[in-house]
Amino acid sequence: MAGKPWKIIPRPLLETVLNNHAQHHRVQQPLIFHGPRGVGKTTLILERLLGDWNKGPHLTGYVDFAESIKDHHPRFEQSFPWASWSNCPQPTLLDCRTKLEQCLESMAYQGVKLGGISSQQVFSTLNKWHGLSTALSRIIRSNNASKMAVSEKLSKSVLWDRAVFALSARYNAKEIDGILSLDEKGKTLSIEEASYYREAVVALQLAKEVIKVQLEWRGNAIANLNRTGGFSRSLANSCTDWPCLLLELLSQAAEIDHFQPKLVINNIDVLRNAKLVEGETSVSASMFHDSLIWRIIALGANEKCLPVILVTADSYYSYQAYLDFGFIDIFISRETFGWTPQEAKLHMVNDYFSNSEWAIIDEVLGPNPRHLFELYALKQSNSYAKLMGEKNSTFEDIIDAYLAYLQITVVNPAMDRAMELLQKFANEARNGKFSKDRFRFGAPWRHPPKTDDPTLRFEWAKIQLMDFVQSLINAEFGINYLADCSLEILDDPSAVALIEVGLLYSQREPSFVRPISRGIQKCLVRWLVQQRMQMSFGNILQYKWQRIIRGRSYRHLMLQIGYNRK
Repeated sequence: MAGKPWKIIPRPLLETVLNNHAQHHRVQQPLIFHGPRGVGKTTLILERLLGDWNKGPHLTGYVDFAESIKDHHPRFEQSFPWASWSNCPQPTLLDCRTKLEQCLESMAYQGVKLGGISSQQVFSTLNKWHGLSTALSRIIRSNNASKMAVSEKLSKSVLWDRAVFALSARYNAKEIDGILSLDEKGKTLSIEEASYYREAVVALQLAKEVIKVQLEWRGNAIANLNRTGGFSRSLANSCTDWPCLLLELLSQAAEIDHFQPKLVINNIDVLRNAKLVEGETSVSASMFHDSLIWRIIALGANEKCLPVILVTADSYYSYQAYLDFGFIDIFISRETFGWTPQEAKLHMVNDYFSNSEWAIIDEVLGPNPRHLFELYALKQSNSYAKLMGEKNSTFEDIIDAYLAYLQITVVNPAMDRAMELLQKFANEARNGKFSKDRFRFGAPWRHPPKTDDPTLRFEWAKIQLMDFVQSLINAEFGINYLADCSLEILDDPSAVALIEVGLLYSQREPSFVRPISRGIQKCLVRWLVQQRMQMSFGNILQYKWQRIIRGRSYRHLMLQIGYNRK
């Protein structure tokens, strides 16, 4: 058992479900693969599925929007955060757009190499959604040294051919051959074939330039939209025209046993929360995110789309996103919670932990795969050997050390962030940004501070958060938010704050709000005890008054009988 390398354990049922979806060349709905943090979603995709999804006729584009957060990504020898990505420095929308577009462009070039995407297809698809005459005329003039006028009587197809010819002069033939790897098989391609492929690549570049020109024409309107905070579907769609055009071309080119592209987008929630750089011609990140997903849904519903899999640990995508985008089954939902305790014991005992060690782990941390991996790594470290060498040291000491690590590096910073969100809520409530129904009679958060006093807001936020954690403990850490069809728990600003920072997870089936793992659950209890010990006498009285007079009680939304919280 000592020093045994960690292995990726197969999950046959979940892998079969995802494989069945990915094996189709076109589908009607995108799939959301979601679940709490640490249950192995990214590991399953990268280590078990992605390799097979790039064999034979299959081609899979993989985009991880979190790669731009270098301080919290394994690609840069860091680890994923336990709490939400929203607690990390947010990447720019430009970085996220570039990653997505580069991935789709490389897939489109593969489609060109296989003869699935031609210049005529690019033109007909682009012409279906865009007026081309003015943009093509401008591009032709900008690439024409003599700057001669272009006749308005020319048809769009003639303008397209001229624009492709004009743009071809700008590109080096070797550069295009490098994109398509034509130089590797130049001996087997005729001049006509090579010209056909090169024309398709130039057509893609021309389409990109047409969309860029049309986006520039809308620049002032988009800037005004961002200033006023309004909404415009047409302006949002203009920012997603290029990736959605590529998705449509790839979907049209998909053919069973010849070219079966698919797209996996990991950490889609990072795109939704990305920041907009000043001067960038784009709508806000949330509007870009919504437009992209809307158009994927529309493409699938109207013409069928290549398989798109969205991977996330954000609770928004377990229930609320389905309602925001139309109805409860608008996406295919695949939710995972990792191993059951019995499965984890089967894989862990004897190979990584003894029976006595597992009994402690199961009680304190639960079967969360990431907890188990981090604990095993700690067990193999020199610190563990040094600790176990001390007199009267036991395995419980290493568990305590790991919980202290989670407390200091994960839970305490996340709770501080949650208190900031509650203070923001109190300030917005004072400014009248919420309806009166949000503060109906009996709501524990009904009376936030009415004065602009940061100290009062902080104390109110802290008492609210402590009250909620205590009510969560009383409800045995499981609240069924659909139990009485009222969704009342989702009106609670404390619940919303803890879900947003990633310590609670709002799962889809069954519909419970609960801590993301038992280890985090233990740390929440420790946080409450610590806060109560540090309170002044006056704050203790305020807290007691809150609990007795206005305190939360969610026991009527407790877990269903027989549901195994492990």
